[in-house]
Amino acid sequence: MRIIGGKLKGIRFNAPESLPVRPTTDMAKEALFNILYNTYDFDSCTVLDLFCGTGNISFEFASRGIEHVTAVDKHSGCVYWVKSVIEKYKLNEIDVQKADVFKFLQSHTKSYQIIFADPPYNLPTIPLIPELVMKNNLLTDNGLLIVEHPSLLKLNNQPGYTETRRYGNSSFSFFEKAPN
Repeated sequence: MRIIGGKLKGIRFNAPESLPVRPTTDMAKEALFNILYNTYDFDSCTVLDLFCGTGNISFEFASRGIEHVTAVDKHSGCVYWVKSVIEKYKLNEIDVQKADVFKFLQSHTKSYQIIFADPPYNLPTIPLIPELVMKNNLLTDNGLLIVEHPSLLKLNNQPGYTETRRYGNSSFSFFEKAPN
């Protein structure tokens, strides 16, 4: 995997093969960041990266000047790997937490401008992610939730749904919190 934009552009990471991950493809990541970069001021933005895995998305946000990223994963190996990259590249804007994402969503109280979730594609509870985010008020007004999922899964009946963009076998579904 590699960083495609910002201060770390071009840096390649070789995460351990033992990690149970499927990093977002460069094509899909570039399309996503084109959308986000034209919508949000990254200098004053906070991000929640759920199922962060290798940290691919968190590193991309940090490289592009995001104010703060909270990265969450329950796999010890993933958390260790992300912490090692944070230390190596002094990415102090990233805070990685070892936690079950669904428990985190139920107990967390901070809200974010952008929430990105890249759950395992075989996870049967993917539709719970938008429900929990909206129910627990984890998005700021005009905030955006992006869920990466297999293209065969449809999330268009979930709260706040706005659109889905397909990139081969992967899709990004977008959800917005309406302003109060």
